[in-house]
Amino acid sequence: MAAALEGDSASYNLLLSEVARWLTRYFARRLPGGAAEDAVQETLLVVHQKRHTYQPERPFQPWLSGIARYKYIDRLRSVDRKPTVFLEDDMFEPAVDGHESRVTSAIVLENLLTQLKPAQRAVIRLVRIEGYSIEEAAAMTGQSQALVKVNIHRGLAKLAAAA
Repeated sequence: MAAALEGDSASYNLLLSEVARWLTRYFARRLPGGAAEDAVQETLLVVHQKRHTYQPERPFQPWLSGIARYKYIDRLRSVDRKPTVFLEDDMFEPAVDGHESRVTSAIVLENLLTQLKPAQRAVIRLVRIEGYSIEEAAAMTGQSQALVKVNIHRGLAKLAAAA
């Protein structure tokens, strides 16, 4: 990305190709087929539009992951806002098995996470949902490792009490 920002078009083309592959895997695990493809294209567009915000002295992957995560959340919110059309049970077969429960769970999770403080929400997403280590989450959020652990513990306790 640093080379692309300096005008190296070959580097930029390679970057977009690699980012597209990563985004395809990222969204394929989270969204049904057509929605995943749309999310990849929308995210690539945002990467292109916001490339000037990338700071070359910082790691690229967390920057990209943040954009992808927000596009994923946007997708979930748009699903939540769309009106529901009820069809007869015998007329409808889900196009993709297993995604309904994933999307429903993701919406419920997002609603639960809104009850937490932003610092708690951020580290729970990074460590418990996205799989980053305590050290990585501390570096990404600017919190100490001890504070990350405390925020995860307190946030999960609050979520357990709410459930």
